[in-house]
Amino acid sequence: MQITERDAGDLETLMRLARREKDAEQKDRYLCVVHACRGEETERIQSMLARSRGFVQRWAYAYRDGGIDALREKPRPGREPMLPRPREAELKARLDAGPTQADGVCTLRGKDVQRILEREFGVKYTLDGVYPLLHRLGYSCLSPRPRHEKQDLAAQTKFKEESAPLL
Repeated sequence: MQITERDAGDLETLMRLARREKDAEQKDRYLCVVHACRGEETERIQSMLARSRGFVQRWAYAYRDGGIDALREKPRPGREPMLPRPREAELKARLDAGPTQADGVCTLRGKDVQRILEREFGVKYTLDGVYPLLHRLGYSCLSPRPRHEKQDLAAQTKFKEESAPLL
């Protein structure tokens, strides 16, 4: 594969970038172009870099058509979250306030948060989607066992003192 150096000094720049690069794939992109500019055949570049024919051709042609900047990874933003980012603060405030009478529970679980998201925020999350959302908001899935609101600590202590030890 023979491609020509687009600008004088590109080979030195690519070698410098390859030496400094910590990401192996990005480093191989730079080296692929260096070898292609030096006249190496595609099969030889493949064996030197242990990459596929498509990898070698894709990045050699990317350099040919767009220069060094075309070799850099493009940002991939990903899918927009179902709950808009500005509403996350609203959800966090709702969860920090704890369960309401309408929730009918003493501690919010993932299933309860899923229901709150659907009823109050109008977004439908799977249970597997709720936990990453909670993690992103700074919550942990581990919490102490809930205590019932009607529990009587004095009665429990009295029971423990009066019961005979089992020996």
